[in-house]
Amino acid sequence: MGVLTEDVRCLSKDEPLIAKSPQKLTRIIMDSLGAATIQFAIDLFKELNITKDGNIFFSPASISAAIGMLLLGARGATATQLQKVLCSEKDIESSRIKAEEKEIEKREEIHHQFQKFLTETSKPTNDYELKIANRLFGEKTYLFLQKYLDYVEKYYHAALEPTDFVNAADESRKKINSWVESQTNEKIKDLFPDGSISSSTKLVLLNVVCFKGQWDTEFKKENTKEEEFWLNKSTSKSVLMMTQRHSFSFTLLEDLQAKILGIPYKNNDLSMFVLLPNDIDGLEKILDKVTPEKLVEWTSPGHMEERNVNLHLPRFEVEDSYDLEAVLAALGMADAFSEHTADFSGMSSRSGLHVQKFLHRSFVVVTEEGVEAAAATGVGFAVTSAPDYENFHCNHPFLFFIRHNESNSILFFGKFSSP
Repeated sequence: MGVLTEDVRCLSKDEPLIAKSPQKLTRIIMDSLGAATIQFAIDLFKELNITKDGNIFFSPASISAAIGMLLLGARGATATQLQKVLCSEKDIESSRIKAEEKEIEKREEIHHQFQKFLTETSKPTNDYELKIANRLFGEKTYLFLQKYLDYVEKYYHAALEPTDFVNAADESRKKINSWVESQTNEKIKDLFPDGSISSSTKLVLLNVVCFKGQWDTEFKKENTKEEEFWLNKSTSKSVLMMTQRHSFSFTLLEDLQAKILGIPYKNNDLSMFVLLPNDIDGLEKILDKVTPEKLVEWTSPGHMEERNVNLHLPRFEVEDSYDLEAVLAALGMADAFSEHTADFSGMSSRSGLHVQKFLHRSFVVVTEEGVEAAAATGVGFAVTSAPDYENFHCNHPFLFFIRHNESNSILFFGKFSSP
């Protein structure tokens, strides 16, 4: 979420969302939106991991969408910085060489991909709860360019609601918090704390993601038992550990001393992937080797194979919120937050808009639950031969991410290290 005041710079989304990997494999497997979210997820995660202990959980697709809405209105150096955050340097170099017409074509294609992605993920389903919602709250006396408002609604499904920040900043804050609550089934309350919105606020840009999944094959509750989860070699906490034996997509990464498992949600629209180091304290040691290209390669259909797995996965619920200004500035977006250098002239003909706050909150629940029909769906995968089972015992810190399979986009990315 972004809060813009005059002299605040915004994230913009034109080219940024599409980062093509240099590897042929990546280009084949993922479209550009998917490649962009995985690149962004790894970059952002590594930045957050430097300063944050314990669990990390965020939505790269959500934050990318917010940056995209900002990029739509950014110009000049601000737009270039935003693009660099979401694209590889190689892409940016090659894009400079292209004719301007092709650049515009490319931007339009990116926005169309985002439009398609948001439409796809907003389809109603009984199989899981997934909501990605965008909204703009704009100062009612401030003149925003109609072209910007039209495009942000067309591509990002984000309407602008006129709001009286000048005379009723705190009431406006409560109204915005109320909208967030309503969009997340009251899971996320008080996103904007007291004093976070003032009479100088011109625009609040919101993106909310809420997810609750139903497994393709449910974990039986009677098999869930208390177990120790090791934070490190000397400290453990008790967790409720879900277990099941089933056939899953599996990859053994011998060089990395780790393994990856893919766990499908009902109807295989979404899957959760877990990267588990062999050693209790192995996660931090291997993070430098986890690159976007490698993650794509390891989880590609050609690389993973169906294996019988004895899976132990903690039941967990994570809610996290971040003020991302420092992190995004460290990734190269500093201009957007500067009163003096931000250029959001694509949003308003008046100068001086800059990003004052960039807040993000996400929520996920992982339990045994599955729809009754889910058990039947999984019957075809039941394995009667091959008695050998791979052990996948998530009793120490691991990475996980939830992928929208149709677009190959990373909806959520996280580290679970502290129950």
